Amino acid sequence: MLQKVGLFLALCIGWVLWSGYFKPLLLALGLASALVCTYLALRMRRADGEGSQFNILQHIHQLATYWPWLLVEIAKSNLDVAKIILARELNVDPVMIRLKASQSTEMGQVIYGNSITLTPGTITVDVEDGELLVHALVQSGADGLHDGEMDRRITALER
Repeated sequence: MLQKVGLFLALCIGWVLWSGYFKPLLLALGLASALVCTYLALRMRRADGEGSQFNILQHIHQLATYWPWLLVEIAKSNLDVAKIILARELNVDPVMIRLKASQSTEMGQVIYGNSITLTPGTITVDVEDGELLVHALVQSGADGLHDGEMDRRITALER
């Protein structure tokens, strides 16, 4: 039950924060959307026999430290990509790398892959058997992933 309420609250809060609308009709439509999405998520979990082992309410304190860290990493990557684009000579050296994910659940690996994709200059292309295939715009972006900081933070978030 706690997971269902957590999902519903996360959807409601996310909708309000990202939409910025506070008119009664739009709030009601956002509430209805959150209810429908929660219902569909619960129905899909029952249908395929899988369920997320990640309960957002149990991990809220870890998320409160991970999200700001991720936002800083996104900002730094934005600056790096902007420097590449604005340089007189386009010094792009794309690379593909394989990373071993230390997360024990599929949800942890999905969070890892999505976090990589959110940082400009890198895209997770494939996740299979605990390995991520990542495309990086430049070698320095790939090197930043090899240091393992993001992997460690997400593994800690998963526990």
